[in-house]
Amino acid sequence: MPLRFTLRQLEYFVAVGEAGSIAKAAEQVNVSPPSISASIAQLEAEFGVQLFVRKHSHALALTAGGRLFLKEAARLLNDADALHDIAGDIAEKVRGPLAVGCLLTFAQIVLPALRRKFEDAYPDVRVRQFERNQGQLFEMLQRGEIDAALTYDLELSQDMTFEPLMQLPAYVMLPAAHQLAGRAGITPEELVDEPMVLLDLPYSREYFLSAFQGLRPRIAERTGDIAVMRSMVANGFGYGIANMRPLNAMSPDGKLLVFVPLLGDIRPLTMGIALPNAEHRTLTVQAFIDHCRRFVVEQGVFGTERIVK
Repeated sequence: MPLRFTLRQLEYFVAVGEAGSIAKAAEQVNVSPPSISASIAQLEAEFGVQLFVRKHSHALALTAGGRLFLKEAARLLNDADALHDIAGDIAEKVRGPLAVGCLLTFAQIVLPALRRKFEDAYPDVRVRQFERNQGQLFEMLQRGEIDAALTYDLELSQDMTFEPLMQLPAYVMLPAAHQLAGRAGITPEELVDEPMVLLDLPYSREYFLSAFQGLRPRIAERTGDIAVMRSMVANGFGYGIANMRPLNAMSPDGKLLVFVPLLGDIRPLTMGIALPNAEHRTLTVQAFIDHCRRFVVEQGVFGTERIVK
């Protein structure tokens, strides 16, 4: 008897297995929780195995058999994606799934518009997006969970390829009424005695602190959320340092911010696309890279930052 299940059902099962709950998985794959529950029930009935046990607070845990099933289901989905890639290359057509990661610090500024334009240009591509910090993006690339990551050139490993897009200098973020807000540039020495709101993310924190060579900044607050940092700065908790300026000078809670170039030896960051080293690059991935290059040129919303050719 042929097995009666779909790759979509396997996709929902893998999403729940990795997320640990149906609600979180539903957000990731943009499907209603009842649809995911029904798919898992159909898989369990088809194969005659229990894949999950329910825990408190609606969380789910994989059974021993479920863990084995998850590993093989993920492998099967990867093989199916590879078939899509091969078919697209044979037909010389951009199509199939594309998993894209994006650094948390600029995902809200860049990713939605970039993805919208890409999907309009290539309607046969199914894009999944993931917003993560730098360390998580690298782990996802190494595990093959994403095809490409929009990120900075921070701590890139030798098993990655990096396609540069644009250089982004560092800015000091200040509330509009701050005494230094009218300056053409600010040195690290002028900031040492000022309270700092540090964007406390892996790799990012080390980069921002590298501006204070031999100096000790006065870190007053830490946050892992760039939007929270902007609001804290706007409300007078301290200054912040950032490379990606928002499209307008308002904080999320509606207060005016000022961005002043940070002087000194801190290097500009290069935003680009990190990819696993591979002998073969699919048409879909290459189309995404080319699209990103056009996007940063055409969008014209990042101020005077330098486009990398």
